[in-house]
Amino acid sequence: MLIKNKVVTFAENFSNIMARTKQQQPESNPALSIKAVTKNSVWDIQENDVFRMWEAATKDAEVKENIQHYLDIFKSAFLIEEIKEEGALVKKGYEKRGYKVMEIKFDENLKFIWAIKKRPIMRVTDLSYENIRHISAAKLLEVIDRNFGGGWDSLSQSIQDIILSGFDISTTTLPKDRLHKKGGMYDKKVEDGFDVLEVSKGGWVEAIFAKLKPEEEKIKMKFSDKSSSDSDEDLEDDNEDYEVEDNYSSHDEEDDEVQDPNDDEITEDNYSTMMDLGSDDPEDEAANMLDYVEE
Repeated sequence: MLIKNKVVTFAENFSNIMARTKQQQPESNPALSIKAVTKNSVWDIQENDVFRMWEAATKDAEVKENIQHYLDIFKSAFLIEEIKEEGALVKKGYEKRGYKVMEIKFDENLKFIWAIKKRPIMRVTDLSYENIRHISAAKLLEVIDRNFGGGWDSLSQSIQDIILSGFDISTTTLPKDRLHKKGGMYDKKVEDGFDVLEVSKGGWVEAIFAKLKPEEEKIKMKFSDKSSSDSDEDLEDDNEDYEVEDNYSSHDEEDDEVQDPNDDEITEDNYSTMMDLGSDDPEDEAANMLDYVEE
């Protein structure tokens, strides 16, 4: 009998349950500004936060001039439809489909009626580098399980890379009667806080373990607040620490003495054969050279 694919969670760990619940339902951040929202942080907010931020920004001239820019950021995490027809029936129709409807008014000539709903993450193709850290491990495994039940290897390399950017993943495939062996890998992973998806493969079972990676702390560089005058003083102080030594006066006196050549060291190769003709008259020098050549 085949084992039905299932997601096993460490439900007995109350603290982990509370942490996961908080992650799935992020609290509103009243201090968040529309200008500070990014395609990553937008996944942390809900529909009511969107309306509140847009209402607060209706008096901002910069936002008014760049509505489409900011709207595109929100569209990465929300389904946003502009309603052209006003009316209770239209609004009710959107609300039945899970949307929240509200009017955003910049002035009398510029106003919108928007229907907004958070983008659902149902398939592996819905995963992105921006939203991968904004879902729980249990939710991730549910999404993987919907991928035709093929297990980890059925995912494309690009999808695996996205998942691994936010989660620690490990897998093992064992006969179904050995997977839950007491004290084995399965028990150790669950005790360590991993959620598990079991994918049946005939008489074998692939276990996919997933755990959200901790946030990496970003290192911030600190710069000195000293004024330029202080820096100049420090530079002068630094220069005082260094002394230039006069090494030229410390050479040996013996280096100044020119030693006479040693007759024993003179050889046929190093002996100079240049002749002193002893005359400054060019004609005499030429005649002497001629005599020397004839010899």
